[in-house]
Amino acid sequence: MSRIEKAFARPSRKALMAYVTVGYPNVEATLNVVPLLAESGCDLVELGIPFSDPLADGVTIQKASFQALQNNVTPAVCLEIAGQLSKKVDIPLVFMTYYNPILRYGHQRFCHDCAKARIDGLIIPDLPPDESQELEALTQENGLDLIYILAPTSTDERIRLAAGRSRGFVYLASVAGVTGARDELPPGLDEFAARVRRATKLPLCVGFGISNAGQAGQVARIADGVIVGSKIVNLMGDGSMTSLHDFVKELRSAIDR
Repeated sequence: MSRIEKAFARPSRKALMAYVTVGYPNVEATLNVVPLLAESGCDLVELGIPFSDPLADGVTIQKASFQALQNNVTPAVCLEIAGQLSKKVDIPLVFMTYYNPILRYGHQRFCHDCAKARIDGLIIPDLPPDESQELEALTQENGLDLIYILAPTSTDERIRLAAGRSRGFVYLASVAGVTGARDELPPGLDEFAARVRRATKLPLCVGFGISNAGQAGQVARIADGVIVGSKIVNLMGDGSMTSLHDFVKELRSAIDR
């Protein structure tokens, strides 16, 4: 059982996963915030590698990626930061990245360096499971979980393929669109989760659009984990560690209820 699977295996506890863009608003903020997230109740942290064309991300994370790139945050810098963070926290760390940076870095070298930095898994939104055999083999060789994303529009065939190839957990995007805080959860989310549940025994983790404690509590009733990103990135941009701590504690409390 991988460290990611263990994060979902605690009885009576649903997992809370936070997303941060590495290097936003600066590298020091990332090094300070990730331990705070762990202390406040997060079970996993998703580290976003900034990219110039983040097609799955909404305005908030697009802006954060742009700022991080302006700060000269490269995949190599992200790996260095991840290595430092792995010595500060005991929770699993997962890279969210697009395929182009991995291709440019080199598949084998990237997976090797991820393992060296104690990264536990990879989420690559623009890499379909039917085109990922080489990277899948390398992630398994290096002890990394490769996690695929499914959308509400995914066909049953696609669900079986992605769920069957995912390791660690299956990422459910609550909407067929980009990330970003939303006022309410989309209708039909419970039916979507049920469709995927029939195809896999892996934990299901829902992200995209979850921005408050009430929504987190709703998601926790139908899934094994809750992913919150844009709202956390916004709070990081505001620079208030206290507000961020209080927000994560609210999420944790709502999920536990």
